[in-house]
Amino acid sequence: MTRPILIKGGRVIDPSRRSDGIADVYLAEGRVASVGHGIVGEDGCQVIDATGKVVAPGLIDLHVHLREPGFEDLETVATGAMAAAAGGFTAVCAMPNTDPPQDNQGTIGFVISQAQKAGKARVYPVGTISLGQKGEKLSEFGELMSAGAVAVSDDGKPIMNSHLMRTALEYAKTFGLPIADHCEEITLAHAGAMHEGIVATRLGLKGIPAAAEEIHVARDIILSELTGGQIHLCHMSTRGSVALIRRAKDMGLNVSAEVTPHHLTLTHHACEGYNTNAKMNPPLREEADVEALQQALKDGTIDVIATDHAPHHYDAKEREFDEAPNGILGLETAFGLAVSQLVRPGLLSLSDLLYRMSTRPAQLFKLPGGSLATNAPADVVILDPDVEWTVDPRAFFSKSRNTPFGGRTVRGRAEVTIVRGRVVHDRAGA
Repeated sequence: MTRPILIKGGRVIDPSRRSDGIADVYLAEGRVASVGHGIVGEDGCQVIDATGKVVAPGLIDLHVHLREPGFEDLETVATGAMAAAAGGFTAVCAMPNTDPPQDNQGTIGFVISQAQKAGKARVYPVGTISLGQKGEKLSEFGELMSAGAVAVSDDGKPIMNSHLMRTALEYAKTFGLPIADHCEEITLAHAGAMHEGIVATRLGLKGIPAAAEEIHVARDIILSELTGGQIHLCHMSTRGSVALIRRAKDMGLNVSAEVTPHHLTLTHHACEGYNTNAKMNPPLREEADVEALQQALKDGTIDVIATDHAPHHYDAKEREFDEAPNGILGLETAFGLAVSQLVRPGLLSLSDLLYRMSTRPAQLFKLPGGSLATNAPADVVILDPDVEWTVDPRAFFSKSRNTPFGGRTVRGRAEVTIVRGRVVHDRAGA
């Protein structure tokens, strides 16, 4: 039986109940037992002094790559779940681009089993839209869902066949499953290595125009309107996409969207010097895009922050820019970057940020968590939003080190992460 935990004297922020104030939080039997003042726990309970810290529902990431099965040299479910816990995430959604892909009950069950063995952050598998991610035949959504999938996506392989996407939206709607789509018109993006702009021209690299994303966003929105299906637009990067999503939401369509910390923080200038740690898909865009994404997050046009955590080998990234793989790590730096870039400048309140990183993700994918209401899962994070620290990739719990943020000083960090009423990460004891 899990030992009860009493968290004393922290600033308790629960966006699900719009509450923010000094209180105690008592966790028992894997649930939130009570939140209030002067709580006295039972004999033998673990007491954590949270004075000067923030106590909140655990962070939830709708978009990570844990690489297992098939690419365990880059990351495993266990190392990814530990990295998540270190970043304050109590739950993550694992994308299906594994080997074999998560297109059947066996692979979904394997990921869940590995997460249970690890005993760190919860891991919710995302199944594939199409068998083998080939964009030809739909996966059996009902079977994937019964095995534990919480959404479907072909991840980095966008569904180009509009008829297949229409059918997928209709099929998923019968199960209440969201479809998460990587928005990229691949004929426009073909052979591109970074954002099409002045930096790409100077570096002599083929660019990917913003239109490659926006065309696909528009198509998905139109199909969502046609079918009523739930479409979740992954890692938005352009101001044009923001405008399309804003219009879709004004129309009341079943459309949601995410943005990564790196697209809120960096521009294509980070690729100067052929810095492959800044190579990602969608690519880093321009300052005007960053500003539009930040404003969209503030006004709710973009629903959530998701990391798109993508581990890669050092050797793979140390290639010519054209040949290097896309993607960066995100789990262990997300909160610090978000506080530094969004909260400290006054763009978002800390409560707003936690809503975008915890409560809203839980709502979109219908996940447990995102709340400190009585009887909610005892998935809790204790945060220090003021601590200053320097990103050191060598200290990551992830198996990989690919980040453009190495050496950057940020503010805000998870100190203690609790999942199912059990401490899975304590920075003081790490």
